[in-house]
Amino acid sequence: MQGDSAAGGSSMKLAYFDCFSGISGDMTLGALVDAGCDVAHLRAELGGLQVPGWELSAEKVWKHGMAEDQQKHRSLGAILEILQKSQLAAAVRERAAAIFAKLGEAEARVHDVPVEKIHFHEVGAVDAIVDIVGACIGFHALGIQKFACSALNVGGGTVKMAHGVLPVPAPATANLLQGKPTYSNGVLKELVTPTGAAIVATLCDSFGPQPAMTVSAIGYGAGTADLESQPNVVRIMVGEEVDATKRAQAEACATGFDEEIAVIEANLDDMNPQIYGYFLERALGAGALDVYTTPVQMKKNRPGTLLTVLCKPQDTNNLMSLIFAETTTFGARTYRAQRRVLPREWVNVGTEFGEVRIKVSRVNGRILHVAPEYDDCRRLAVEKNVPLQKVIAEAMRSYERT
Repeated sequence: MQGDSAAGGSSMKLAYFDCFSGISGDMTLGALVDAGCDVAHLRAELGGLQVPGWELSAEKVWKHGMAEDQQKHRSLGAILEILQKSQLAAAVRERAAAIFAKLGEAEARVHDVPVEKIHFHEVGAVDAIVDIVGACIGFHALGIQKFACSALNVGGGTVKMAHGVLPVPAPATANLLQGKPTYSNGVLKELVTPTGAAIVATLCDSFGPQPAMTVSAIGYGAGTADLESQPNVVRIMVGEEVDATKRAQAEACATGFDEEIAVIEANLDDMNPQIYGYFLERALGAGALDVYTTPVQMKKNRPGTLLTVLCKPQDTNNLMSLIFAETTTFGARTYRAQRRVLPREWVNVGTEFGEVRIKVSRVNGRILHVAPEYDDCRRLAVEKNVPLQKVIAEAMRSYERT
């Protein structure tokens, strides 16, 4: 049942976990069965673990789940040994081992003890072994090679565990999801279990909105609790990943690049005009994309100047500090804006005065703008003692001859 689409083409089989109502190990397994993983294949593969005390069945329900078995505990080393001795495919063993290791490390951090000494209450249970290994068998059977996940609805309230009553998300779950986008919509239940958190924390390369993909199968896996306000299911969407790089390049060639920028503005009515040129040089050196001024009429009928700085969002704070340090303003405002930039390329041309760079923009393969680089033309005009406009004109003629 192993899929070959990723190996034979440029696209890759992708699974997207939609965790609007959390995720657990058995929910994941159920969703994979619903997405097309054969139950008989799962049973046969799991039988090779030689772990007693489980049975696997699947049925269509409106909302259903099976409680985890907490009666038997095993160390991480014992679980990894079970995996190593199994007849599972190498990819299945490696994924399952990585998930168990991630979960074990989280439990160890929570309890502040070495991994090899921790007593695994949730990890070692038979249900957890079947859920994690079964999920990895399902991923392999469906040919899934890449994983992504939505923001996770973790729930709220408290949950009774082996160590007592703990807040939701449980400490191990919170540790596993540290740095990942999580939220609670007010449901007072444990919606993300440590096992579910370990699966997505180990396998997923990205967290957030659904990536570009062509969905070929959708599976729903039901959880245990009955929720009044929402279905207690995880949704897994399986399909071919869209090559984001090629798609972005094609869109850029057709329409240009869309990007978010920051706009910083300050009104000035009492600054020495000599400072404007100095500030412009400093701002451009600090990463500003553009700096310009606009005459404005200010309060008390004073003529003034609106200073505007365009920059990348991450440079906003540095340029705001520069404005306060180098201008007389007592306040500056900032907001975000979208801009579209035409794709461009540089072409070097030779002239009788020297080499000049030519900036060329194209859209859908058609040239829209051609402009000689000003700094190159200015430098040659000074070096050769010729009019600047003559250098610019010669650069254009040389480009048109290429």
